[in-house]
This record gives sequence, C-alpha cells and structure tokens, in this order.
Amino acid sequence: RVNMSVHRNPATLKLWNKYRISNIPSLSLEFPWGPKPFREVIAGPLLRNNGQSLESSSLEGSHVGVYFSAHWCPPCRSLTRVLVESYRKIKEAGQSFEIIFVSADRSEESFKQYFSEMPWLAVPYTDEARRSRLNRLYGIQGIPTLIVLDPQGEVITRQGRVEVLNDEDCREFPWHPKPVLELSDSNATQLNEGPCLVLFVDSEDDGESEAAKQLIQPIAEKIIAKYKAKEEEAPLLFFVAGEDDMTDSLRDYTNLPEAAPLLTILDMSARAKYVMDVEEITPAIVEAFVNDFLAEKLKPEPI
Repeated sequence: RVNMSVHRNPATLKLWNKYRISNIPSLSLEFPWGPKPFREVIAGPLLRNNGQSLESSSLEGSHVGVYFSAHWCPPCRSLTRVLVESYRKIKEAGQSFEIIFVSADRSEESFKQYFSEMPWLAVPYTDEARRSRLNRLYGIQGIPTLIVLDPQGEVITRQGRVEVLNDEDCREFPWHPKPVLELSDSNATQLNEGPCLVLFVDSEDDGESEAAKQLIQPIAEKIIAKYKAKEEEAPLLFFVAGEDDMTDSLRDYTNLPEAAPLLTILDMSARAKYVMDVEEITPAIVEAFVNDFLAEKLKPEPI
C-alpha cells in the first residue's frame, strides 16, 4: 500500500479521529460551513468506461464503494482484479451496490487505460476539483483505499480493501466492522492507522484466540458505541494475535516480551507502546487498562 504517515501525539487524538486529518497544515471547520455530506460532494455526472454518463442522483438507495486508486500503483492493480470479481458477485446476488473510481492517475491517458478494466463508475478525470474534494472528505492517506457507504451516504467501513481480500465470496457484504479482529497479514496495515489494543495469546492452546475475542468484545463494543454517539471514530482498534511469523515479527519490531497472554496497546505512528504482563487477563484488567490509556494515565515506552 502506498502510504503517507504523520506523527501524532495523544493530545491531538480526538480531533485527529474526528476529522481524519491526513496532512499538515490542515483546517477543519464546523460552522457555518461544516463538512459536506457525500451526496453533495459527489454531485455531478459520473462515467462508465463506454463513455456513457449518468447523474450521481442515480446512486440513491444503493450501497456505494468509493475507490481511490491509480494505475501506477501495483497494490492498486492487484486489488482492482479482486474487486472486479467481488463487484460482480455482489450484483449477481441482487444487492444494490455501485463503486465510484476516484483516480490518482498522472494523466488522462493512464486513467482511461485503467478505467477500461473496471465495470463500475468513475468521477471524470478532468473534474479535478471533485476528485480533490472526495480525497479531503475521507482524509485519504494512501492508495488503494475502498470506503464503503450505506444508502444514506454514511461510512460503514474505511477498510474495504481488507474486507474484499478477506471475504472473497462477499458473504459479509457490506462489511460492517467487527469490534475485535484476529490479527492477520491482510489487516496488519491497520496497526499503522492509530493506537491498537493487541492481546497476544498462545494459539497452540485450542480455543484460546476465540476465548480472548469473547473477553475483549464487550469492552470494544462499549468504547465503539460511546464514540459513535458523539459521531467520532473509536480511538482504539482491538486485535487478538496468535502465534505465526507475522506476529513474531511484530513482537521483535516492538521489542515485546515472549509472554502469552500479553496485553498491549501499540501506537506505531507515535512509536509508543503500553504493556501489561500479568498471568491472567480478566475483563476488569482490560477495561482498566483501556480507560487509563484514554485518560492518558499510562506512561508510554518507546518502540
């Protein structure tokens, strides 16, 4: 994934999450302008690769994938091949779904070549202002990015790329986020997107990963609901990590002890970690650890 990282500190976390600031300087204004809703930002003609044009109002009542991508980016081309199949499966299942390609190509010729492979819609390449507004609306920090919206234009998930790669049969479309994820090669990029609680477990013990997910889930759901009520993204992502090469590399990179279970919060962008190494992890321990982190009571160790 082509990415751009920016240093953050905990004091700016709430504003950062709310406005999805992607670079500095950046200015977010609420009143009297406020961020425009998707239907206003997307308003105007959209193209099909046969030259047909239709109005964005035709999207009403559909789930929409907003696909930020470019032909010069190898991970984008790989994702596009998978996404074409996913798009067809979702449409064949009778779901109301459309994708809009927002190009980051370097020329109109490159855009046309890339778009010729896509069975969905695109913002015209010549409409640079609308493409820029969509990038700003979602604080795009890297490509490929697939953002999935509900029929009202509200974000269901910013992790459409991960969902498409993990759910080839599209059984879980439209991919409402799970409160707790099992850390894998395909979703590990999310560790770079903000602070993440990661509970490392001994995956050789049957059922240990599932039990760990059940332990964390109520706490994750409570945090997510609390921030959703404030129309903010949760300030933590929640993971359970078993034992594999990727997890070993993560432990090595962050210099974590070999213990399992091991409760951590990793903030890769701030190069900070918070570690709780106790013999037994209980819901009360996890909740206290999370609350202390959110209240900035924990002292970070460097990564």
